[in-house]
Amino acid sequence: MDSLSSSPLCASAPPHEKSVWQTKKLGDCCEVINGGTPKTGVTEYWDGEHAWVTPAEMGKRSSPYMAETARTLTNGGMANSSATTLPPNSVILSSRAPIGHLVINTVPMAFNQGCKGLVPERELHYKFLYYYLFSSVDLLNSLGTGATFKELSGGKLKEVMIPLPQLPEQKRIVGIMDEAFEGIAKAKALAEANLQNARALFQSYLQSVFSQRGEGWVDRQLEDVCTIGDGNHSSNYPKKEELVAEGVPFIRAKNLVAGEISDEDMRFLSPEKHAQLKKGHLKTGDILFTNRGEIGKTAIVDAAHDGSNLNSQIAWLRCGNLLNNRILFHVLNSGSIKSHLELAKNGAALQQFTIRQIKALKIPIPTKDQQKSLVNLLDSLSEETQRLESLYQSKLDALDELKKSLLYQAFSGNL
Repeated sequence: MDSLSSSPLCASAPPHEKSVWQTKKLGDCCEVINGGTPKTGVTEYWDGEHAWVTPAEMGKRSSPYMAETARTLTNGGMANSSATTLPPNSVILSSRAPIGHLVINTVPMAFNQGCKGLVPERELHYKFLYYYLFSSVDLLNSLGTGATFKELSGGKLKEVMIPLPQLPEQKRIVGIMDEAFEGIAKAKALAEANLQNARALFQSYLQSVFSQRGEGWVDRQLEDVCTIGDGNHSSNYPKKEELVAEGVPFIRAKNLVAGEISDEDMRFLSPEKHAQLKKGHLKTGDILFTNRGEIGKTAIVDAAHDGSNLNSQIAWLRCGNLLNNRILFHVLNSGSIKSHLELAKNGAALQQFTIRQIKALKIPIPTKDQQKSLVNLLDSLSEETQRLESLYQSKLDALDELKKSLLYQAFSGNL
């Protein structure tokens, strides 16, 4: 990132005269075209020679350029729908579900009704248009309307204003942005790889500890070494209108973050409602384990959440004298347990790992003396891994901010 910020393209290129820039509506410098989809049940309309893209496919791309699509239309499919083929070097924008995915087609390409095609006039460079729309996703979203999902209409899109310098200046800005974004992409790839490596190294060590084991280790079912329960399922289960602004924390799966309980978007019960619930009363040191929906998220109840309650998607495990709770926490996050959970999940509507299955789960248990030293070692490695993850995530966030800053400078005439 330091090398990128010191690039001559970012530092020494003087701003060009902004007074020669115009501002125009997109509809005055682009043809805005709606998409369409032929009937999916008519086989004669599909698998033809015309590329055809959807917002979902656009969202999976890392490059702005697109030459091939997962699905294609025949001449019959084009003729029997409102799909239109754009000329190469147009810009396709997803206008719903979500608003803001962008691609530049390098071959003639059609698209579905969840997109808008923008064919720039000669005065507007297609890549300058792409970068401007990329910088304006928040604005485009604000213009969307609809109850079920927001959609950006062609009429609203045409009214969006774009700063328009002369074509040579547009090309100069595009060249700067291309080089800067390429450097940012390389820096992001490195930071993401380092982030994944930090996690993988800790997981690899964690797996080796509990797979190789040591002298005196034994296998025990969880019900032999823990008291196990879950949240309430009865008719007393809290209704939405019974949740209050403050009171006893009512912990949900989304509150389990990085092994801890997060208070962000926490729900609360009144003390009276909490007292009515016979299950889910937590104590400091309890291990929380999501056993419905996203199975296997864990956290340790800290002193600040002693006496909290929890919803029906979380189980709690309270260790007895034979097992240190932090050893259990690390075991439940090891690769062998994660693999076991993945194989054992059941339930069609909502995947679950039942209390009975949790009780029957076998885990390796070190001797008491070994548990203490292992906790110190694993906690220390876990803290270092979290420090590295935070460092690399901060770099990724900074790179995203750098992109935003460059885009702002580009379209305010300061590059």
